[in-house]
Amino acid sequence: MKHVPLFICVFLFGISVSAQAYPVLTEDHEIKFNIGLFLATTTVEMSYEYYLSEDTSIGGTVYFDNDGDDYNGDFGLGANFRAYFGYQPRSGFFAEAFGLYYTAERELESGGLRLTEDYNSIALGLGLGNKWVTRSQRFSLEIFGGFGRNINPEEFQDSFVYRGGLSVGFRF
Repeated sequence: MKHVPLFICVFLFGISVSAQAYPVLTEDHEIKFNIGLFLATTTVEMSYEYYLSEDTSIGGTVYFDNDGDDYNGDFGLGANFRAYFGYQPRSGFFAEAFGLYYTAERELESGGLRLTEDYNSIALGLGLGNKWVTRSQRFSLEIFGGFGRNINPEEFQDSFVYRGGLSVGFRF
């Protein structure tokens, strides 16, 4: 009977210590703006990420660019799957597989006439990056890069596409 209060104190202390190992992860959605790509090329790229678990997520990207001669066209949609390898959940080093569909308009000169030609392409690729998150798990900063292969390139297109940037994000 003498040891019952001591046992209760040790039990309650053990519960409080184990409950502080990781923060409570209630924000499964994240929107991001690629500020690095915007500053470098004036391309507007927004992304959405949904966390499936502490170390995997799926996401989507949409971007707009007013230059159809760029390496990734002037409009694109993409999807990705990420796996995180950091010590903290939903942050740290990650690897991703992505798919990208993009369209563009190309100007041609033929016989003194200016013609426009629309084209589209699909690419699949791999990427790497790192994500840092604030203590509150609300704001993120990530740097990433990757490359992919065009599945159906036109004769004037490169066989490879490139992704990269510095994104700031908000979780909700």
